Amino acid sequence: MHLKEKLISAFDQSLDQLSFQQRRKESMERLKQDGFPTIRNEEWKYTNLQPLLKKEFELQASISSITLEEINEYILKDTDTYLMVFLNGVFQPNLSSISCQKAHISTIKNANEEQQKIIEKYWGSCLPKKGDAFVSANNGLAQEGAFVYLPKSVVLDKPLQIVYATKNDNALFTQTRSLVVVEENAQVQITERHQNFSDSEVFTNAVTEIVVKQNAIVDFYKIQNDNFKCSIVDNTWVNQANNCNCTVDTFSFGGKMVRNNLTFSMLGEHSESNMRGITLIGKDQLVDHHTLVDHLVPNCLSNELYKGIYDHNAKGVFNGKVMVHPDAQKTNAFQSNNNLLLTDDASIDTKPQLEIYADDVACSHGCTIGQLDDEALFYLRARGIPKKEAQAMLMYAFANDVLNNIKIEELKKKLNLIIAEKIGVELAIEL
Repeated sequence: MHLKEKLISAFDQSLDQLSFQQRRKESMERLKQDGFPTIRNEEWKYTNLQPLLKKEFELQASISSITLEEINEYILKDTDTYLMVFLNGVFQPNLSSISCQKAHISTIKNANEEQQKIIEKYWGSCLPKKGDAFVSANNGLAQEGAFVYLPKSVVLDKPLQIVYATKNDNALFTQTRSLVVVEENAQVQITERHQNFSDSEVFTNAVTEIVVKQNAIVDFYKIQNDNFKCSIVDNTWVNQANNCNCTVDTFSFGGKMVRNNLTFSMLGEHSESNMRGITLIGKDQLVDHHTLVDHLVPNCLSNELYKGIYDHNAKGVFNGKVMVHPDAQKTNAFQSNNNLLLTDDASIDTKPQLEIYADDVACSHGCTIGQLDDEALFYLRARGIPKKEAQAMLMYAFANDVLNNIKIEELKKKLNLIIAEKIGVELAIEL
């Protein structure tokens, strides 16, 4: 049975146990009609999902336990944080630390009555009316995930880590759903990581909704460094009110196939959105970034900066679009995608786009594709630095303007170590 049929069958069997039944039915009807995208779909022309979708994935996991020792390597340990751990989509209270008096940190499934009312109000509010097959599948079947709610003027006293772990005997298709609502004048920092702890293949379908109210500040960091048997389609939507600031940074190093769909809707004046990313991948890996910044109102600012480093036969895709609507005068929007190809076999398909229907704006977009600077490499080697270390220094410098914006120091150091490991050198560089 193909994956689509499995999902529809699972939905029919579990409908009586699900909340938001009408919304879920509508989503599953779209999945039935549209099916999963192929390369004939313009938005998926560079990423062929068919080999992955034909594999036999289980929807229910056979393993239900994991230890703190196993996840320790993948979390921030020297920084005081809140921690949420999920295994195969199920919350692990024994490994988590979410007790907080001022904010609501819970799960969608185990929310109390007050939290459930908030979830009912915002669940699906950021999503498009007609999402693609992955959004439809998640809308139809996702039952569990992180729920974070910051009431008015609450500043979360320490960062929150969310770890979605997987562990199974056989190939597994899993779905995660996160909802973050940050009220007026509130602030939060969140890290998110998907990590497989078994040798079996995992395909993750993730949906995250972030609602940012007036004068709120949100910093959301996605760390994608899973093992080679893992693939993920990660959909993130952000709705911003006026005078708020939201940042989503994505660091893609691991996994066989990674597709990131990131959409910002600028709904209030004088808001600021920041989306940045670093991709560093090698043999047989694919990372596909699709972004949209939708400027709907005047006087907003968006900044987009994605850096990619591709080795061996790695393949990258960047499709970034900035839409400025007729009423969105005084918009400032800046988009840049810069890429290094370390071998002749590596490739990147990049398509930065501006679609502007207002005349009083300051917008720019551009991309670069190149190799390491031979003159800079010669300069370093002439001063006694070995070739491999010299190349690593240039790659660090290339990625540095993205890393410098990270506000959690331990996360910055951890990413520094991941990059050094990927490059294959030992360099103590302060970022």
